[in-house]
Amino acid sequence: MVKVVISDKLGEDAVRILEARKIDVVFNPDLAKDPEALRKELADADGLAIRSATKATAEVIANAPKLKVIGRAGIGVDNIDIDAATGAGIAVMNTPFGNAVTTAEHAIAMMFAVARKIPQADASTKLSKWEKSKFMGRELFGKTLGLIGAGNIGGIVASRAQGLRMKVIAFDPFLSEEKAKDMGVELVSLNELLTRANFISLHTPLNDKTRNIISREALEVIRPGAFIVNCARGGLIDEDALAEALDDGRVAGAALDVFLEEPAKEHPLFDRENVVVTPHLGASTQEAQENVAVQIAEQIADYLLTGAVQNALNMPSVTAEEAPKLKPFINLGEKVGSMAGQLSEGAIEGITVRFAGAVSALKIDPIISGVVSAALKTQLATVNAVNATALAKDRGISITEEKTETSPNFGSTLSVRVTTSEGEFAVTGALFGGEPRIVRLGGVRLEASVSSCMIYVENEDKPGFIAGLGEVLRDANINIATFNLGRREESGDAVALVALDCGKDEPPLEAIRALPQIKKASTLRF
Repeated sequence: MVKVVISDKLGEDAVRILEARKIDVVFNPDLAKDPEALRKELADADGLAIRSATKATAEVIANAPKLKVIGRAGIGVDNIDIDAATGAGIAVMNTPFGNAVTTAEHAIAMMFAVARKIPQADASTKLSKWEKSKFMGRELFGKTLGLIGAGNIGGIVASRAQGLRMKVIAFDPFLSEEKAKDMGVELVSLNELLTRANFISLHTPLNDKTRNIISREALEVIRPGAFIVNCARGGLIDEDALAEALDDGRVAGAALDVFLEEPAKEHPLFDRENVVVTPHLGASTQEAQENVAVQIAEQIADYLLTGAVQNALNMPSVTAEEAPKLKPFINLGEKVGSMAGQLSEGAIEGITVRFAGAVSALKIDPIISGVVSAALKTQLATVNAVNATALAKDRGISITEEKTETSPNFGSTLSVRVTTSEGEFAVTGALFGGEPRIVRLGGVRLEASVSSCMIYVENEDKPGFIAGLGEVLRDANINIATFNLGRREESGDAVALVALDCGKDEPPLEAIRALPQIKKASTLRF
């Protein structure tokens, strides 16, 4: 039975969804605080569902030998060692859209709060003070909002800000001019944003390029009197430098929902009247919690039960609708890739995948992952569809794709050419009634199904070959299941692909190689 561990506080709907799909669920939010207990629970788990409290470190991942997927209910995945997960062949998924509106609304609310000094005025009034003149605020109307990051959440903030009649500019290296135009956003450099914006709101992930993007140097060129809002990730702002900029008036105020170290129970920014803080509440609405819990449960279940991949960070996504269409071609790609890998000699240097016919119109990335994984299994025991392309890149193995809309003899064909230090070998396959068939092998046409135990033979096309091979297999008490032949020309070179009923026994290759017509003989396992 498939097992999924939930080690964070997720909504009960997540448990119900998983159990309804016949998945064994271990729901224990206390595991987030106990790494040793978490490792023990993950010893036989297929999936792990978390929020921000659980730390899926390399050590935790290394102690989860069956784990296939880690699902983060939310967008931030800095608590997951993605490199370690990828290396272990574990898919990492998040829910980037489940809390987008909630986080965007919180950013707008924080903007109002810091501009109008609402929390300070609330606290003062509740102390029976009436300090009306002390809490003079600023309007958002007509001001320029600078977005650092204009993706899903940033885009929602932009639309809300435009409704407030703010001008929106954005720094986002991944946003095209066309998309920015559609959003009504002006694309600018980071320096121009800093010098023009009255309000700056951050909506970018934390990585090596964005860490301390609001640095001491950035705060030196910032527009005097600007406000800074961060509802994205801690670590995007140099907090010490921000404190200095708040004290000397370069920054009029800051609204922070996230911090470098969390939980932030003590912080030098907390005692400043021009700072509004909340305890990482960006996604904390009832609707968002329910949405991300439901989404991650469905994504994990779909992946484990059907192979559908949604919102994955380390492998191609495949929707539930696409999965049934892709599955036969992924299966074909694995068989063809495996055969090409097993029949190639020398260290693999490159893999070329050619799609011909109707298959070229499908989403090919998952098929390529399957091909590369199968081809590399001859050299890397731990490779799978999740880590295949990453492992290939690490080893300098080139992956090339080719497409053509026509396939003269079949509706679709899939060809794999493996290039090694010793040469290259190509295999072409097609689907017959949804089942994989080999239709070209090393340049020779034939038609063969794929079985768990097979032998590949290169031989001289002369009388006596079939009889000799049959005798060797008879003497070894191995039955022939299917026998497929092909040749380049009469009396020239020929190939045979023979399926055997050999189970775990090894075919008698040495005896086969000793036959007079044999040039090469190899065992194939699938």
